[in-house]
Amino acid sequence: MNISKDQISSQNKSLLKSHKDDLDFLREKLSGKKIDAEKIITDLAAFQVAIPSWALGAGGTRFGRFSIGGEPRTLEEKLDDIGILHALTRSAGAISLHIPWDIPKDTKAIKERAASHGIAFDAMNSNTFQDQAGQQHSYKFGSLCHTDNKTRKQAVDHNIEVIGCGKKLGSKSLTVWLADGSNFPGQNNFRVALLNVLDSLKEIYKALPTDWKMFIEYKCYEPNFYSSVIPDWGTSFTLANELGPKAFTLVDLGHHLPNANIEQVVSTLMTFGKLGGFHFNDSKYGDDDLTVGSIKPYQLFLIFQELVWGLKNNARNNPSPAWMIDASHNVKDPLEDLLQSLEAIKIAYAQALLADQERLAEAQQNNDPAMAQEVLQEAFRTDVRPLLHEARVKSSAAIDPIGLFRKLEIRRQLIKERGQKTVATGL
Repeated sequence: MNISKDQISSQNKSLLKSHKDDLDFLREKLSGKKIDAEKIITDLAAFQVAIPSWALGAGGTRFGRFSIGGEPRTLEEKLDDIGILHALTRSAGAISLHIPWDIPKDTKAIKERAASHGIAFDAMNSNTFQDQAGQQHSYKFGSLCHTDNKTRKQAVDHNIEVIGCGKKLGSKSLTVWLADGSNFPGQNNFRVALLNVLDSLKEIYKALPTDWKMFIEYKCYEPNFYSSVIPDWGTSFTLANELGPKAFTLVDLGHHLPNANIEQVVSTLMTFGKLGGFHFNDSKYGDDDLTVGSIKPYQLFLIFQELVWGLKNNARNNPSPAWMIDASHNVKDPLEDLLQSLEAIKIAYAQALLADQERLAEAQQNNDPAMAQEVLQEAFRTDVRPLLHEARVKSSAAIDPIGLFRKLEIRRQLIKERGQKTVATGL
C-alpha cells in the first residue's frame, strides 16, 4: 500500500497550530542562545537512516517467535514496507540487504520499485553464519576462520557474490559480520583462527570495486560464548588497517560488554578515520536489539555528541559513516518499532547539534567537569521534538508518524493484503 500526500497533509493540518506554538517557543529560546534553529532543521531533514531488510518482520528468541501478521513475504514487499516508513518520516531513504535472503529475481524491476519509493541501496550484508540449502561445506565450526581451506573459499566466494549483487543494485559497501568463534577452551587456536580470517578478508578486499567500502563488524559473544574471532573494535580496527584504505570498522551498539564506553570507541575510530558504519539499537543486558533510545537515551546522545563533533573537526572521517538500524522486534509491530527508532535517532542528533561546543571546550580546557556536565545536560534536556516535526513538515512527511500509521490502520491493511500468518524472509 502507498500513503498519499493528501493523507499526510490532512493529518498534519489538525496538528499544525499546536506544532507552530511549540516551534515558536523553542525558536525564541534557541535564538536567545544564538543557536540557528533553521540550520538544525535543515540538517535533520537531510539525515537518512538505512532500514535493514531483516527488521521488517517479527523477531524471535531461542524459545519462540510470534508473527505480527502481514509480514513481507518477498523483497518487493519489504521495499513497500520501507516505502511506508519513508513516506511517514522522509528519513528512511535506504535499504540494507542481506544475501542470500534478499537476492533479487529481477534486478531492474527491484531498482525501479525502490526508486518509486525514493529508496537507495545501502550496505550489502553477507551471510556465513547459516548453512543454506545445497551448501557443500558447513559453517558449524566457522566460515572465514575455518580450519578447512575449502570451507574458507566457499565463504570468500559468497562474499564476492554479494559484492556482485550490490554492484548491480548501486550499493557501494559490503558489511562482513562473522559468527566465527568457539564455545569451549582449546576448541580453536586463537592466532590461527584470526590469521585465517585476515587471509580470507584479503581475498574479499581484492574483489571490492575502487569506490566501495568494506565494513568489518565485531561482536563480543553469541552465537559462540567462549570466544569470537572478531570480538571487539580493536580487532576490527586492526584488520581494517591491515587490509587498506577501503576497509573500516562498523559499530553496533549492542556488540559490547556491559557498561562499555561506546562514545569513546566512536571518538577513537573517527580520530583515525576508520569509523565506517553504525548500527543503531539499544540493550539492557547484551545484544538485545531493542528499540533505539528505549533503554539508554543519554548514552545515545553522548554517542551523537562525539559523532557531530568528529564529523565537524576530523577530516579523516569524511564523508560521514553509513547509518543503519539493526533491531529485532519480538513483541512490537516492526514498523512502529522502526518509526520509534527513527524518532529517537533524530532526537539524539538534534540534541547533539544543540550542544554549545565552545563552552564545552572551555570547560574541558579549564578542567571544570561540573560545567562540562551542565553544557551536555542542558542540550540533552531540551525538548527538540518541534525541530523534528518542522523538518518533517518541510519534507512533506507526517508530524506524528505513528499516529498516522494507526489512524490509517496500516497493519490491518497489510494483514488483509498478505495474510495473518505470513513470515518475513530471513530471520
